[in-house]
Order: sequence, then structure tokens, then C-alpha cells
Amino acid sequence: MTAHKLPPVAETATFPVATDVRVGGDDKQTRFVVDFSQKIDVAAFTLADPYRVVIDLPQVVFKLPPQAGDRGRGLVKAFRYGLIMQGGSRIVLDTKGPVRVDKTFTLAAADGQPARLVIDMTATDRDSFLRNIALQDHVPHIAKANVSEAPAADGDARPLVVLDPGHGGIDSGTKSGSGQDEKDVVLAFGLALRDKLLKSGKYRVAMTRSDDTFIPLTERVQFARARKAALFISIHADSIPRSEGQAEGASVYTLSAKASDAEAGRLAEVENKSDVIAGVDLTSEPNDVASILIDLAQRETKAFSLQFARDLVGEFKGSTRMHQHPLKAAGFIVLKAPDVPSVLVELGYMSTKDDLKNLMSKEWRSRTADSVAHAIDAFFAQRVAGRTGAGGN
Repeated sequence: MTAHKLPPVAETATFPVATDVRVGGDDKQTRFVVDFSQKIDVAAFTLADPYRVVIDLPQVVFKLPPQAGDRGRGLVKAFRYGLIMQGGSRIVLDTKGPVRVDKTFTLAAADGQPARLVIDMTATDRDSFLRNIALQDHVPHIAKANVSEAPAADGDARPLVVLDPGHGGIDSGTKSGSGQDEKDVVLAFGLALRDKLLKSGKYRVAMTRSDDTFIPLTERVQFARARKAALFISIHADSIPRSEGQAEGASVYTLSAKASDAEAGRLAEVENKSDVIAGVDLTSEPNDVASILIDLAQRETKAFSLQFARDLVGEFKGSTRMHQHPLKAAGFIVLKAPDVPSVLVELGYMSTKDDLKNLMSKEWRSRTADSVAHAIDAFFAQRVAGRTGAGGN
């Protein structure tokens, strides 16, 4: 199969480059080493449940071997890495149990050896681990949505549509069997849709991310609410384990406290935990307030969300394959803005060959983005006319 390449993320020569990584040791002591093109400053801290070591770096370009991080050694089960904000990258080590970080240091290039980051870890007990966390003075930082994306209204009465390409940075989302990352697929679609909407001149458009940056789920919701968005569209591409069989086609989700089916519930559970990937588990906060947010959600907002979802499913039927049950509901965190009509679009299954072929096709992206744009036109035409055409959920 010929690999289709998406638009590359811009790389700047001024950023340090991570060129190699290795893990050595056993279940008592383990060393983690990364080679860099130049010496950098780092900070490391630990998190529990699950046990992790988080390493914050300046923005770097990762050019590590394929599948680096899929398997670890010693105390490290696996690790992941990526951009979490403009100017900042992160490496997260998943550990087999509680560990103590004994040493964190960097070395400048010398004697023909590259600059290096070295982390030494020792196994410890849970009580000691939690005590060390309490003593840490490092406050984990996470990316903020790009404020510069917000267009100034200046009396502009055009509706603001917020596009939310899922995942990004350290959070790759799902991965196809041939190696494509969901974060790249949905960003390419989001950019194509943004360009079409802007070209129409009918809307102001903002994106929660327009590059390979990690944005926490709650930040995505706040981004839309702070800008008084008229519509929020979160863009994703699903995948299912081979053991669960085959599925294909696009589907559109609205918010519900109770998932419409088992598949919707599974997907919401997976997506709602994506913040853990960046090393900071934020899922407890949304879970604590989820029922309140749902209770506060205005009936009108829910009706508008369902109306747009139905419009979108109708448009999709003429341009792309649909899931056998294309209209679904589940408790996605990104859909919980009580005052912004919101949907989550699953463009297709990266685990299905024909869907993946579509997702990687520029022609398909353009055609399907046209369908979304037409649904947006219909949605706002109905709102202006004062007809919601939607019942309660």
C-alpha cells in the first residue's frame, strides 16, 4: 500500500532535535537517556494513578526511531513524547510501579558524543512515592488554547464557528495499521474545512489548534465559550480493536448523560481520558461537574445541537459512507458547553481499509468538508428564520 502523506508540521532549524533514545536497567534501577542536537534545560516530576514520570522540555523536534516508546525496559513500561504547547514539549514515562527520580541532568556534546538528557529512577513504595509528590515544587503546566486564533468581532455580526481537531502534540489519538496518526488526519480535515468557511465569507472561524499542539479537553470547551461561539464542531476519526470486528463510515455525536449504545459509551470513555496522555490527569474535574453541566445545559442549546447533527448526517449521506447508526449521543467532555451548540464528528474508522483510504484522500476531504459547510449553511439559515426544527434529546 502506498502511504499518503498529510501536510507536514512545520519544523524550525532553531529548535533542538531529539535524535535517539534508550532505556537500560532492571526492575530496581533504570536509566532513561535521550540524545539531542544541543544541550537543553529540563524539569522532571512524578504523578500517580497511573504511575508516571513527566519530563518537561523546551520545544524540540522529535526525530526518534519508528515505534520508539512502544516498549520500555526495567521500570519503564512505555513512553510517549510530543508538543504540548508552543515553546514546550513533554516526554511521559509510564512506569510499572512507584518510582523515585534520583537524578535528572543534561550533558553538553563532547568527545564526539551528542548532548544528552539522563533520568535515573529507583523503585520505591507507594507511601514514599506519594510523599515525594507532595514535596514537589514543580507545578505541571499544560497548553492553553491559542488566544491569537480568536477573531475580533468589531461589530462583525457573522456567526463564529469553532473547529476542534481532536488530539495533537503528545496525544496522537488512534493510529492506523499503516502508521498514520489520528491527530494529523483530523487536523488536515479541519484546515480544509476552515479554508472553505472563510472563503464563503459567511462566518468567522477559530480553531482550537491549527498545528501539532496538545490542548486539554476542558480548554477546548472554554475556548468556544469565551468567544461566544455560535457552533462548535469537534473532529475525530475512530478505530476499533480487531477483536471487536469491523465498522465503517462517519457518525455524528451530541451530548447525552447516557450513551445511545455500547459503542458510543466506549468511544466517549476513551476520548474523555485523553488528557492523561499529556501527563496530567484532568478527568476527575470534568467527572465531578459533569452532572451539573448537563443539568445546566439549556434545552434550546441541546435542541440546536441535535438539529445541526441531523443536518450534518443528511449532508454526509450524499458525500461519504455513513455508519449504520450515524446519529449517536454520549457524554463527551468537549460537548459540555451549556451555551454553545456542539457536535463531535467521527469522520470514519482508521482501522478500516476503505475508510482510511478516504481519510487520506485530499479529494475526499474537500468533498466531505463541502458537506459540512452546507450543513452549517442550513443550520444558520434555520436559526435566522427562527425555526429550530429539533426536539429535546
